[in-house]
Amino acid sequence: MHPSEFIVCEHCDVVYQRADLIRKQSACCVRCGAELYRAPAMHLQTMLALVVTSLFLFVIANAYPLISMQMNGIDHASTLIDSVAAAWHSGVGPIAVMTALAVVLFPLTQIVLLGYLLTSLIMLHRDPPGFVDLMHALRLMRPWSMVEVYLIGALVAVVKMAGMASVRAEPGLYALGALTFLLALINAFDLRLLWDARDRLVE
Repeated sequence: MHPSEFIVCEHCDVVYQRADLIRKQSACCVRCGAELYRAPAMHLQTMLALVVTSLFLFVIANAYPLISMQMNGIDHASTLIDSVAAAWHSGVGPIAVMTALAVVLFPLTQIVLLGYLLTSLIMLHRDPPGFVDLMHALRLMRPWSMVEVYLIGALVAVVKMAGMASVRAEPGLYALGALTFLLALINAFDLRLLWDARDRLVE
């Protein structure tokens, strides 16, 4: 049997032989109850399309203002980067750095790495250099991509400012909302499918 036909529980190291699953089914460890793997909810080609779309939305969300407001005849528009810079200059440097990492750097890195791996595996049909290290990096970054937290904060700020000024949602905010939805789908993607695709290439 080929090694790809087996799977090891990440929690208790029990080895199992893979079984075919139908949609929405998952396999669990009989010793500790942890989920071993699940039937793929989408094909790798679909995931690549979502990743490319996410990259475009990320660019729009950062290039265009999130909100604009008018107060006392003065218009002001703020982008995502502007909000990070404002937090930095207001004396809350650690918060600005965490925001830049969780809302800009980690999501962008995740999108780029997934795009690189998927393109190599399903478009170029080759084993991506540095595959193992990049997969570990993706797994570690997943919990720290927090675009949805920033989006909620932005919406709360819009509601609070609505009573003091004329506030309008700009294209960046809509793009950020769509990006949040796509990132949720991407983060639900089982990374073990990439390992399986690589194993089929190197057989």
